[in-house]
Formats: sequence, structure tokens, C-alpha cells
Amino acid sequence: MQLLAVGLNHTTASLALREKVVFAPDKIGQAVLAARQFLYRNNASANTAEAAILSTCNRTELYAACKMPHPLDAAAHFLADYHQLPYAELRPHLYALPQDDAVRHAFRVASGLDSMVLGEPQILGQLKDAVRQSDEVGGLGTYLHQLFQRTFSVAKEVRSSTEIGAHSVSMAAAAVRLAQRIFDDLTEQHVLFIGAGEMIELCATHFAAQNPKSITIANRTLERGATLAHQFNGRAIRLAELPDQLAHFDIVISCTASTLPIIGLGLVERAIKARKHKPMFMVDLAVPRDIEAEVARLNDVFLYTVDDLGNVVQTGIESRQLAVVEAEAIIETGVQSFMHWIDGRAVVPVIQELHENGEAMRLMELERARRMLAKGDDIDVVLEALSKGLTAKFLHGSQQALHKTHGEERAQIAALLPQLFRTKR
Repeated sequence: MQLLAVGLNHTTASLALREKVVFAPDKIGQAVLAARQFLYRNNASANTAEAAILSTCNRTELYAACKMPHPLDAAAHFLADYHQLPYAELRPHLYALPQDDAVRHAFRVASGLDSMVLGEPQILGQLKDAVRQSDEVGGLGTYLHQLFQRTFSVAKEVRSSTEIGAHSVSMAAAAVRLAQRIFDDLTEQHVLFIGAGEMIELCATHFAAQNPKSITIANRTLERGATLAHQFNGRAIRLAELPDQLAHFDIVISCTASTLPIIGLGLVERAIKARKHKPMFMVDLAVPRDIEAEVARLNDVFLYTVDDLGNVVQTGIESRQLAVVEAEAIIETGVQSFMHWIDGRAVVPVIQELHENGEAMRLMELERARRMLAKGDDIDVVLEALSKGLTAKFLHGSQQALHKTHGEERAQIAALLPQLFRTKR
């Protein structure tokens, strides 16, 4: 069985490309099924195919376990075909990792070592959600199930044994810092959050600590938006109200699961005109983007994407380098342990065959012994015949191997047999 991880992230692909390869949260299950069908079609081992998909604002990755030639190329072609992208356009931005490299990558991702924000904790929850969704549609088998259980265990050890998450600057905190560069006093600003997910809640928590003049949550479902707004003494509006309400806000933070932009250039132009060109600070944390990229060209708008926040979140990274070294050591130990388990799985069919052959020999000799007893043979004679028959059948294969081989091969078998048949005294 071959393990693999194929994908792209914030270090290998631009935001413009990443948003083309993102999987919508409610489509992960069917995408996992599509991956299995694509990777293992016309393959006799299709029933043993395993697959899981992780898709966030910073990465899209396919994890798989299979028995087939050139699985890495097949996985890369799946991502291109599924998203209807030219393979030649996508392939240079993909990393394709086999076996222990795939395991190491999964461990690093879950531990926050491969994140834009070093040590950030959200990715572990996102990976757990991805694994759960994949498992619900039957995507996980023995290998991926074991891989992810060990992944979560290693991530827990890294976070509990090192300072990898200490002093990290989150995306939410970075958004506050950028806003403070535009507005000297956030207590005079009206803040709008679009969406009601985990990232918006984190951002709202950070901005609320600055005591802005007002906090508003815009969401498709008013009830969910109101629940979040209540935590911050804010109010909720429907997304449909944005055209009439946008001009009232100085700061706009958006992160939804929409597949298309929900704030267009024309809408922002009208809002800026109504504001009499008072500056507007906007942060688009969504992938695909919620705010049309052309908005950044407006003179009175300061638009930042998830990639633009990259430089800000690097603060404090030097102080965490020792923690990175410690984390990498924990991960490497975990990789070696898992690969040892993989190697052990490789001999399982051999062990099963040995047991089956041994059972067949036992039943054959047992039946012969019963026939002898039925004829009235003495019990000692029957037991003697049973023991000799079992011994002869047990040794037959080894003796044949010695007789049929020559030279170095025979010498190797002769050296191995005493170890196989050594009895404890």
C-alpha cells in the first residue's frame, strides 16, 4: 500500500490559484468519493482505496492510500480535472509527497509548522473536520485512519511539549494591527463582520477588545448572525441589506464560504461616494475571495487579502525557532514509528497465509488421527503418527527450499532456518 499527499498551499501557489482549487465545505464528501473513483478506476484494488481531502484558505490537499502505479501523478490529475484546470497550469504549484514524506507533511500541518501563522491552532480543528467528513463517506480505511490518529497524537504532543504556539500573531490580531495603521483610534470606528464562522468570531473577539464604536454581523441567516452579535453587544443584519448599509462602516472583515464574491466593485464605489471618500479598511479572509480584487484599486479603500497578512503574522517567529527544532524532533520520531507500523502491515498477508497453511495441515492430520481411532488403533500409536505427520508437513517447505537452491541463496536459507525453528528452553 502506498501513502501519498498531493496539494498546494500559501508557499507554492498564489491566492488567485488557490481559490480555483478550493473545495466547498459542503462538497468535501462527494469530492472524496470522486477522488476514489478517479484514482482507482480500472484498478482491481478499488475497494481498498482510501482518500481524504483538506481544504482551507491556505491549502488544498489530497491524502490517499492505494495500490496502483504512479499514484502521485494520478492524484495531481484528479485535482486538475475536478476543478477543470489545465494540468500543465496546476502541476508546477503542487507538491507530491510519497510514503514517509506524506506522513511527515501531515504531522507538520497538524502541528502548525506548515501554516502561514507558525504554530496557529485552527489548522488542527480544520484537519479533524476534514477527516470526519472523509470518514462519513467511507473514505478512510486502515491506513489513513491510523495515519490521522497518529497525526492528532503527534500534534497534541508538539503543542503540549513545546512553545510552538507562544507569541504567535493570529490573522485576527494582524487585522487589528493593520486597522490601527489606518485609524489612530478604533474606538471611533464602526466595524462590520461578514459571515458567522470561527474566523469571524476570532476577529470579532480581537476587535471587540479595542472597544470600537459599534459591531455589526452580516450573515445569510439572521438568527445565526444575531447569536454571534450578542456576544459582542452588537447587532445583526442580513447580507441582502449590504447595499444599503455598507457605507456606514469604516472597517469591514469578511470570511464566508461563498463560491462567488459578495462585495463587488460597484457596491464599494457607491459606498465610498456616500461616505464622501472617508477611508474604508477591508480585510478579505475568504478563499475564494468575498471581495472583488478590483476594489483594491480604489483610492480610498485599503483592501487586504489573507496573503497580505502574511508579513504581519511573522512577528515573533525568531523567538520560536527553538520550539520549531523541538517540534521537528517529535515529528521525526512519530514518522519513524508510523513507518515501522507500515512495514509491519506489509507482512500481514504472509502471516495470514502461514496461519491458513498451518491450519490446513492441522485439520488434515487431525482427520487422519480420527480415522485411525475409529479403526480401533491404540491411542499412543495415533498420537505418535499425529505428531510425526504434523512435523513432517511443517518442515517440508524448508527442506524443499534447501534442496532446490544453491550457493549463496542456500547459505542464506541455511543461516535463517535455525532462527525460525529455534525453541525456547
